[in-house]
Amino acid sequence: MSANKNDETRSERGEDDMKVSIDDTSSEPELDEEAMVEAAIRAGEQAAEEEMAAEAAEEDSRVRAERDELYERLEEATEQVDAAKKEAQDAVDRLARLQADWENFRRRTAQEREVERERAAEKLVLGLLPVLDDMERAANHALQSGGENDQLIQFVDGVTQIHDKMVAVLAKDGVEVIDPAGEPFEPLSHQAVGREENADEYDETVAQVYQRGYRMGGKVIRPAMVTVTYGGPKRPAEDAEDNQDA
Repeated sequence: MSANKNDETRSERGEDDMKVSIDDTSSEPELDEEAMVEAAIRAGEQAAEEEMAAEAAEEDSRVRAERDELYERLEEATEQVDAAKKEAQDAVDRLARLQADWENFRRRTAQEREVERERAAEKLVLGLLPVLDDMERAANHALQSGGENDQLIQFVDGVTQIHDKMVAVLAKDGVEVIDPAGEPFEPLSHQAVGREENADEYDETVAQVYQRGYRMGGKVIRPAMVTVTYGGPKRPAEDAEDNQDA
């Protein structure tokens, strides 16, 4: 009897142990699953953080590359702008020099043309002066030798009118007659060909004009041929200064 009871007791204990082990076995998977979920969450968060960090690093690298590229482009653009400004300034300087050269050339050419025109006009006038001299001599000779001859007087009048017209035409081009009879002798515009003693006139006064002179544009192109007095009183200084000013 006792043996049987012991066996029953052992079997009951064995069943209890089996129940406990079964209960323990059923609780362990629940604990592992929570740990796995937590581990998965942590792994996901870590992966997300790593991915975000990688993306941030990649974005930072991209931004830095774009910034460096923009800096390079800006530097190149600045260099190009500086080069363009220098080229533009060089062009402005060249243009200013060309304009100055052109103005100098234009003025020089205008002056040369004016000088040539004046020379041509002076040459023409000098060629006409002997004709005027002949007219004057012819008129004077006719008056001295012809007396009261009406025809000769008419001839002299006609020659004088032609002479005066020619002088008027020349005057329009700036030609002035130098006829200094009774005026102080001026070496720059008078040529003395003789001297006359005259105590009643100031010393060095033009007595007679053998050939009238001409001035063109303020320049004496032919001095007047005159005789000059001597033996008279000296001309007052004021009169001499007035003559020089004139």
